[in-house]
Amino acid sequence: MLLDRHAPVLVTGSAGRIGRAAVAALSAAGWRVRGFDCVPTPGIADFMVGNLTDFSAVRQAAQGAGAVIHLGATPDDDDFMTRLLPNNLIGLHHVLEAAREADVKRIFLASTGQVNWWQQFDGPWPNRPDDPVTPRHWYAVTKVAAEAAGKAYAKSFGMTVLALRLGWCPRTAEQAAELDSLPRGHDTYLSPGDAGRFFVRALTADLPPGFWTLFVASRPVHQVIFDLEPTKQLLGWEPQDQWPHGLETFS
Repeated sequence: MLLDRHAPVLVTGSAGRIGRAAVAALSAAGWRVRGFDCVPTPGIADFMVGNLTDFSAVRQAAQGAGAVIHLGATPDDDDFMTRLLPNNLIGLHHVLEAAREADVKRIFLASTGQVNWWQQFDGPWPNRPDDPVTPRHWYAVTKVAAEAAGKAYAKSFGMTVLALRLGWCPRTAEQAAELDSLPRGHDTYLSPGDAGRFFVRALTADLPPGFWTLFVASRPVHQVIFDLEPTKQLLGWEPQDQWPHGLETFS
């Protein structure tokens, strides 16, 4: 199924690192983009400032959307009760329910390479989408839950849902330095440019209803850790960047 390019694409977490990359790439490719974040989204006129825990706000943002790219979340381990539970799990529920009510045709759920954390160190390599998950900690557990919920909605409501195990896209200069200090970081890097190009390609692809789990990362430097072949086969997407290429300045 091809998407209606006149319908807006809702990007939650649109003011974040990958969110801004998605907004910029989609806007440049001619898609209508609607942002949703707890702070204003630079670069687009159509955005809402709201909280994922506010179902009425999420429902309003999803109205009329042809696709949802759900990036909004607490982006790493944090206090479970006050941060991960409301932002990553309650917010996930609200986004999926709002998308179902609005008859959204395609949903992208941001997962993480951290759901395969111990395979990254111990193998077997490359980590494949159907490998048993070994989450790092509670943040990764919330992403395992997101994948399970996405599969349930795809099966129950005939949606097209892609759960994306995203590579390491550093949000600060300190995170970039940490990534650079680890050979594994060079092989699990995701550049903002590759992330933006991925979403453009994934929205353009002709996909039937169903559920897929895919890795999304830039080209490795030393060793192939994430198996990108299913991503390439399904969408025809190939990463262009390799650490440190494509690393943008931090604002």
